Amino acid sequence: MTMNMETKTQKQTSTGTHSKVEQDYDTVRRNLHDLAGQGDEAIELMMELARESEHPRAFEVLGQLIKQNAEIGEKILKLHKRKKDQDKTDTPKALTHRGPTNNNVFIGSTAELQKMLRDENVIDASVELPDE
Repeated sequence: MTMNMETKTQKQTSTGTHSKVEQDYDTVRRNLHDLAGQGDEAIELMMELARESEHPRAFEVLGQLIKQNAEIGEKILKLHKRKKDQDKTDTPKALTHRGPTNNNVFIGSTAELQKMLRDENVIDASVELPDE
């Protein structure tokens, strides 16, 4: 079994739909997954070497590789959490709030308010400004 050390490069074309942050997120995520895959291959090779040699240093290196691969997994999870938190903060708070609305102010007559409550469209879009 040989270790595949090739890096997978994909040509990304910018279509304007992804922001630079999203492109960076995708790049970092892909790199971390590639590192995890290479770490898995290294662990397999080191496990074979440690079994064959039965040398304590080989088992120590194997333990370090497993620890590093677990840390890469943690980094992937933290990356997802940060991206989720960032996406959550990007949405306006007013659009996501679905609780009761208190202290609304209606500017108009009581007749217009009653018509609006009955879902009749009475509010005039034109505004008259007083002459100064």
